[in-house]
Amino acid sequence: MNAVVSVEELNRYVNQLISNDSELRIVRVRGEISNYKRYPSGHAYFQLKDTRAQVSCVMFKGQFSQVAFQPADGQNVILQARAGIYEQDGRFQLVVYTIQQDGIGDLFRRFELLKNKLKEMGLFDEERKRPLPLLPKRIGVITSPKGAVISDIIHVLSRRFPGFDLVLFPSAVQGASAANELINGIKYFNSAKIADVIIIARGGGSIEDLWCFNDERLALSIADSEIPIISAVGHETDFTICDFVADYRAPTPSAAAEIVMPDKSLLAQDVIRLTNAFRVAHDRTIRDKYSRLNQLMHHRSLSAPKAFIDMQSQRIDYISQKLESSFNRLISSRSDKYSILIEKLRALDPDSILSRGYAYLTNPQREIIDTTTKAISEPIWNVHMKDGTITVRINEHSPDYSNEE
Repeated sequence: MNAVVSVEELNRYVNQLISNDSELRIVRVRGEISNYKRYPSGHAYFQLKDTRAQVSCVMFKGQFSQVAFQPADGQNVILQARAGIYEQDGRFQLVVYTIQQDGIGDLFRRFELLKNKLKEMGLFDEERKRPLPLLPKRIGVITSPKGAVISDIIHVLSRRFPGFDLVLFPSAVQGASAANELINGIKYFNSAKIADVIIIARGGGSIEDLWCFNDERLALSIADSEIPIISAVGHETDFTICDFVADYRAPTPSAAAEIVMPDKSLLAQDVIRLTNAFRVAHDRTIRDKYSRLNQLMHHRSLSAPKAFIDMQSQRIDYISQKLESSFNRLISSRSDKYSILIEKLRALDPDSILSRGYAYLTNPQREIIDTTTKAISEPIWNVHMKDGTITVRINEHSPDYSNEE
């Protein structure tokens, strides 16, 4: 091939060489999926990698009918594909026919192990998560100062709540130093106490790109934060440890801006609605109170006080008469009852018995002598009669046998 050719012709020639190679028409390759994306067309693009190399892959929509699982970053798979060149950019790629799982990738395995560990520690429990403030005075954002993420957040906040207050803590969101910088951002906002809520944000990426958000030390820092934290990492389908530990997970950075600050125009409408409701309630209360006051002002006690006093005096006389009558009836009833009791007491009075010619005996100790046995034991008696007492001495005793059988 000595002639001068175009790039397009060269790429086409190489692609034909590869396509005609019987060893490359059908290849089976083992590796780990990375940076997996499926487009609206239904086609999927991703990298297949191992510890030393990676290759671009494409799987067209029609081939997915044979896939029994949902491919994702971090999965170990075995592909059946044909090798070729994408002629537009000269990139070597595999056109995938079938794909099957081959265990779990190393990063995905580490992710699951840490996820289970932190879950057992209770860091994912909803009970420990703090509520977001309704209207934060200042919003703290931890993200890269470059790129679309901070611009999207500011754009959404400007639309929803003009005049918002935002403090940016610049941090790497990818790479070896990113986790430490994210942790420093959380510590800064908590120590300075200059924010009511914190957003940790980053755009989408592969599992490797987002790996700093799966750092255990970062998860513990989020859990220890006194300020509520919103995790807005990646796209809606991306999940990191940061998402599970944070007080709230937003599907995207823009969604986090929607969540953290209410719409000012809607708040203004609510204020107007509540103000009108308050005014209506206030006016109704004033009308009710005025009506009641008007009724009281036309009451007889104010319009004709003497007549009102005379009526009340008459009422007092009537009540007094009823009380007096009830009292007299009560006294009369009690007097009759007491008279009967007095007559009963009089009938039992010893003095009353004495007036009928009876007497009773006592010894010098004023104890009643009611048997001959007691009388014999006491040589001196006191005989009580209706008009006085006499003292006698026993000279003779005659027992009474009339009661003996």
